[in-house]
Parts: sequence; C-alpha cells; structure tokens
Amino acid sequence: MKQLDEIIGEEQIIDYFKQAIGNKSVGHAYVFEGEEGSGKKTLAYTFAKMLECEEGSDEPCGKCKSCLMADGLNHPDIITITHESPRHFGVDELRNQLVSEMGVKPYHSRYKIFIVPDAEIMTDQAQNAILKTIEEPSEHGIVMLLTTNAGRFLPTIMSRCVKLTVKPIDPLKVYNYLKENYSTYPDGSNVSEEDFRFATAYAQGNIGKGIRAIENPDFKNVRDIALSAVKNIHNLEIPDMVFSAKNAADYKLQLMDYFDIMKLWFRDVLMLKVTKNIDQLVLKDMYSYMNKQASVVSYEGIELILEALDNAKIRLDSNVDVATVLELLLFRIKEQLKWVK
Repeated sequence: MKQLDEIIGEEQIIDYFKQAIGNKSVGHAYVFEGEEGSGKKTLAYTFAKMLECEEGSDEPCGKCKSCLMADGLNHPDIITITHESPRHFGVDELRNQLVSEMGVKPYHSRYKIFIVPDAEIMTDQAQNAILKTIEEPSEHGIVMLLTTNAGRFLPTIMSRCVKLTVKPIDPLKVYNYLKENYSTYPDGSNVSEEDFRFATAYAQGNIGKGIRAIENPDFKNVRDIALSAVKNIHNLEIPDMVFSAKNAADYKLQLMDYFDIMKLWFRDVLMLKVTKNIDQLVLKDMYSYMNKQASVVSYEGIELILEALDNAKIRLDSNVDVATVLELLLFRIKEQLKWVK
C-alpha cells in the first residue's frame, strides 16, 4: 500500500481522509466512485491503512506492525470481499464474507474494514444485505464500496454512505509519472516520446489506463488492430470487417481499450476538422488518413460515431456476443465515412 505522498493527484480526497481522522468523524460506510484504473482501490486501501495505523495520526507511519501488515496485504482487519462470477456479486458471498463478520471484534486494530471491489455488480439481494448492515453498523465496522457507477446502487444505500468521487488527474502529472517510471515495454523495446504522448492522451486523466498502455503486453496489438480498422475502414468490404472484428475479439479483456483508442482517433479527426492544425493531434503520424476523413465527414457524423462507440461498450458490458458488437460498430463507422476516397 502507498504512503500519501506516493499518490498522484486526488488532493481533495486525501484532505478528507486527514480531516475525518483528525476530527474523529470517520463514517461507517463509503462509496469510492471512478472509472476502471482511476485509483479507487489504492485510495481505499490507503485510507484503511491510515485508519489502522497505531500512531493514530492523520498520516500512516509506515513502520508500526499494523502498517507493515497492511503493506504486506495480510492485515487481519482489512478484508477484501471477493466474488466468483465476473457478472454479479451474490448475496451469499456478501453474507459469508461481510455480514457474518461485521459483528466480530477486530483481531488487531481499532476497526474492521471491509473493502468491496466491483460493488456495482451486486445483486438486489446483496445490496439489501449491505443496506441492513450499514443501517445498523457495529461500533468498529467500516464498509468501503468501490464502483464505476454509483447510479446502480439503491438510493437508500447512497443516503447512508459518504461518497468520494475519484476525478481525472492533470495530464501533465500522468505524463511525468510515466516518464519517471518507465523506459521500456515488457518485450524490452524502448518507449518513445511519441508513445508517452499517446499513453498520456489515451489515459484521459486515468493513470491506471496510462500504465496499462505500457505494461500490458497485448496493448500494442489492440492498438494496431484498432488504428488499422479506423484508418482503412472506408476500403473494408464485409469479409474484411468480419476478419477485423474477429481479430479484435481475440483480445476480449482489452476491448474497452480498443474502443477508447478509436475514440481517441475520432477526437483527433474532430480536432483536425475544427482547427486544421496538425500540432493539435495526438496521432500526428496518421495525419494523411485523418485529413481525408475530416474533409468529408460531418460534425453530426463524428457525433454518431462516438455515440456508436459508447453503445458498443454498453452492449459488451451486457454480455452481447463480442463479434456481433464489433461488426455492428464497424458498419456504423463505415456508414459515416463512405464518401472517403
């Protein structure tokens, strides 16, 4: 777990942690909301470490037994709730790991802290079990719900939780972090300045996404497939589109990256259409392809493409067949770019 000075950005949330501890106003239930890779888990575990630190100050000492156990991810009173299914979080899992343990006194520290990742996929029954627990909290129990979408929670849950929203980080901080911590890809090849710029722009203030763009060995392949599809899409026939979709589907776990790379492309097309300035582009080396698209696509067409990308993400999240989602997306994009020559 990190010390406070190792966390990039999120100064408001860190200030809240310090004030809550300093003023002895720590709540019994929290919601950490932010997109995947935004740092929700890091913040929640750091807060837990602060709360359990034996020094009792508003910063973890990093040296006491509690801090050392937290750093080793083996603190008996900081409990991560797990689930078997990638699609839902069942009530039995919540009852066995959280509800039944809430009344048990802490083994070592002052609090018993339960961290619930992926909380947005809790079933209604699981949410009701959580609700009953936080409505009648134990003296020592704290629940931290980590979610990409707090809108999926029952309103009664939200009314009883302190909500902490993880916001995008200044792109310059993301860029500096990547430059200071990385020089090569997993395959040993060097990360170029252009690659750092791409990873920073792709991250959109989400440092986890920037790190994934460099650390994930599949990312380069996903990036190449996505860029090849969008730059040549006006020339693709149906068999080509099916082939491209199947290629992308091989990287199912990285398909959200595939969509985000495409969005970055079309934001560049939009920027080029508005400003005519190549210096404003992230993907400058793709200028000739983008210029052809920007010259014929309408503003409404770009808006429809970006909307299609968002819809593809929703369909994928709803477990619709991957190849079908991708084929439909490519058809929608091609429809808006059919005038490119």
